[in-house]
Amino acid sequence: MAQHPPPRHRVAVLIRPGFIPFELGIPHRIFGIARDAEHRPLYEVVTCTPGGPGLVRSDSDVLVQVEHGPEVLETADTVVVPASHTSGPDGTDPAVGDPRLEPELAAAVARIRPGARLMSICTGAFVLAAAGLLDGRPATTHWLESDRFRRLYPRVVLDPDVLYTDDGDVLTSAGVASGVDLCLHVVRRDHGAAVAQDVARRTVVPPHRDGGQAQYIRRPVGIERAVERAASSGAAAAGSRGTSTAAARAWALDRLDEPLTLSDLARHASMSVRTFTRRFRDETGESPAQWLTRQRIEHARTLLETTALPVEQVARRCGFGTAQSLRAHVTAALGVTPSAYRRTFRRAA
Repeated sequence: MAQHPPPRHRVAVLIRPGFIPFELGIPHRIFGIARDAEHRPLYEVVTCTPGGPGLVRSDSDVLVQVEHGPEVLETADTVVVPASHTSGPDGTDPAVGDPRLEPELAAAVARIRPGARLMSICTGAFVLAAAGLLDGRPATTHWLESDRFRRLYPRVVLDPDVLYTDDGDVLTSAGVASGVDLCLHVVRRDHGAAVAQDVARRTVVPPHRDGGQAQYIRRPVGIERAVERAASSGAAAAGSRGTSTAAARAWALDRLDEPLTLSDLARHASMSVRTFTRRFRDETGESPAQWLTRQRIEHARTLLETTALPVEQVARRCGFGTAQSLRAHVTAALGVTPSAYRRTFRRAA
């Protein structure tokens, strides 16, 4: 008696006006080409929209004819919520600025069947959070929106440094392309490494990316230096130089290669170490040591990206002294070694 293949896992991608075509394509591509040993499709991927079948405009000049409405969510095994970027009055996703979902979207989310797996791409996490589906759970979103996310949803355990989070039946990914990492992770979890690696090879992407979102977040030291100098000038003009640590921060940024101590910084600010430390944390939210380490890491990133200096010289120029120390600090902050970071971000000469 012939055996029928098991039913395919149904993935519903819930898009809204202003969706990003790339994000819509990620689950269709990754899940859509996953095959078992007999080359049978493992997933069925469908697109739906809260407003019902019809044309949906993306954030560009692309319009998509969507054949399904929110009723599909009642039969989906996995629901993927991508971001929407241009449907709000200020050009952003309305879900990003409002802790409540608009009624049509809320009604659609309410139709997701119990037990369905939930996934978000980029700021799609705001939709899940607004629906109360991320309370008490780990989650991530695009690093540019992490502060806003924390303000709106303090009950969510946000980690802005990772590429994705997996809390069993609820998974979230960081900005845009990290949706690829998340979908590959889900294929690997569902069907094993061999299937995921086959999908990755056919898509011409790495089956797993080292590090997290932190390696893509930048505030160049040059910009930081300009900000600190402006703050220092403003404090001096107001006659309050002795009450701010801005001048000491600007001074330190010009000397990152030197063995700066807390006493050096406090002395430059004409403060006691205790007063300087307290005021520094009030102004920056960090201890002097944390701030100095972060600036040295940013300077090291710039040197790794823009020069061919050996790692040992990079370490000396940014104040870490040795390649071993640089490697430890960069790996702890970015999740990748200096050499791996340089291979990813080194600019062509």
